[in-house]
Amino acid sequence: MTQEDTGIVHISQSVAILIDGNNIERSIHSETNKQNTMLNFDTLVPRLLGNRGLNRLVYFREGKQISSKLKERLHSNYHGSVRPCHKSADIPLSIKATQLSNKVDTIIIMSGDSDFVELVRHLKAEGVRVEIAAVPATTSRLLTDEADHFHEITSNDWFTLETKKPSRKSAPRKKQAASADVKS
Repeated sequence: MTQEDTGIVHISQSVAILIDGNNIERSIHSETNKQNTMLNFDTLVPRLLGNRGLNRLVYFREGKQISSKLKERLHSNYHGSVRPCHKSADIPLSIKATQLSNKVDTIIIMSGDSDFVELVRHLKAEGVRVEIAAVPATTSRLLTDEADHFHEITSNDWFTLETKKPSRKSAPRKKQAASADVKS
């Protein structure tokens, strides 16, 4: 039986996901007005990939304060890596995208920053499919118009960590309750 007989098309595309962490974090924080909102990679990455294979996932983050939990999670679940950047992620992300352009079929850039318009044009000229994944409200129209496809990152793709409230010492209350019982 041939592929024509079954009507099934097997797609064998290799995808790299490059994340401008600061841009995406600022975008979801501005949408939620909460600094403790984070991307849910467990739902977002499979949605972005569809039936394609993940070649690389790299999270670029400005500064040296990068969550060790994030590093471990991306590495263990996606063989991904987190790259600290001196200032902005724009140049390191662009260099990595250019390096990967002859190794993958598609590059998904997770950022709404218009600084990536020229990179998108370059990658497309090299024959790479370029997709953008970002929060629509904070994404440059120039960037989405230039890309081959735009994936909206919505509230279904993030979660908010509950902040721990300081616990009150319950021992004194129990003693007070016990002493009240003795008096009655």
